[in-house]
Amino acid sequence: MRIWRTVALLLVVAVVAALAWHWLAADPGTLQLRIRGTTIETSVVVAVAFLILLWAAIEIVWRLLRWPFRAWGRSVRRRGRERLATGLTAFAEGDYAQAERQLAKAAGHDAFRTPALLVLARAAHERGAEERASAALDEVGERGRRAADGLRARFLLDQGRQAEALALLKQNAAGDALSLRGARLLVDAALAEGDPQAALDALPALARSQSLTADTLAALETRVLAAALAAAPDAGRLRALWSGASRAQRRRPELIAAFARRAAALDEPLAALDEIESAQRREWSDELAAVYGELGAAELPARTRKAEGWLALAPNSASLLTTLGRLYVQQAQWPQAEDVLERALAAAESPAAWEVLGDCRAGAGDAAAAATCYANALRVARGDASVPLAPPARGDVDTHPLAFEERSEHGVPRLPGAR
Repeated sequence: MRIWRTVALLLVVAVVAALAWHWLAADPGTLQLRIRGTTIETSVVVAVAFLILLWAAIEIVWRLLRWPFRAWGRSVRRRGRERLATGLTAFAEGDYAQAERQLAKAAGHDAFRTPALLVLARAAHERGAEERASAALDEVGERGRRAADGLRARFLLDQGRQAEALALLKQNAAGDALSLRGARLLVDAALAEGDPQAALDALPALARSQSLTADTLAALETRVLAAALAAAPDAGRLRALWSGASRAQRRRPELIAAFARRAAALDEPLAALDEIESAQRREWSDELAAVYGELGAAELPARTRKAEGWLALAPNSASLLTTLGRLYVQQAQWPQAEDVLERALAAAESPAAWEVLGDCRAGAGDAAAAATCYANALRVARGDASVPLAPPARGDVDTHPLAFEERSEHGVPRLPGAR
């Protein structure tokens, strides 16, 4: 189609030229130029042709005169590109001193000044020259100011100066001068400083930009919303945050756990229990099973029956067994608590299981065993091996191996090792 348009245009030009030549041939016109006693007379066609040739000659002379300067400019830009490329390569290789030297030279060229100074600042920061890094960022012009402030905040965070980084980023956000990198750093700084509201305010810009993958954005939203839920000052604010979350967010175990813990702390245990039980009906979660036992003394008999019913779904879940043991301990049912906690420790040792077993032994009056359990909780938390626990003083202990029930993906019981 493009070729046909070109052919048609050429045909139109040819027709117009033929008509113009026919028109001028009948009367080419006369042009007379008189200057200081000299008279030049010619036809219009010749005059136009002469002007075209004169313009072409001037253009050629001008290009010839500019050629050395253009060649020199191309050489300068080529050297600038080479220095920038060498500096970037040296930075990627970790040769920060070489990167600084090459990038400082590249920054002398206006076309490469902003990127060269930004990477130079990173190279100086990486080798510990903070003053040089700050000076390089100060030299960045207005075109790269947002990027420079983002890097400055990154350097402050690396130095543990979260409050200063947060103040800088908030100032940029107030002036609508916050880059996407700055928005991401604002989230990190706000969470580090315990200001989840500032982190929440930075999330919409990141979501609109689509600069993060869906999974990365979801993980970041989960971190921020979990922190906001945990810091909710009252039940009203907690409910507002929870109702403002999307349906997908309200199904995430991390957020349900954060909501449940804060609701229980704000004397709203029924809301916490309802969310966890609803989530467990949809999809089993060991994390939520553990949180279910951490919600205080509310509805202990009902929670115990619910947890006992969950054993049919996850009979070998150490988190569920620990939760059930915690609920038994809170009701002073020491034998039942010890039985499920021993099963929990056999399935997977955890500091929580050892701690609850210590509470169980202490409640049963065995202070020495309780001390051993608490010490084991600390050992396991540090990654050390636990020490064997002495038999309880209440009588003989059944030392038969614990058997765990295995189920298929359809929930059907099967023999251990069977497929």
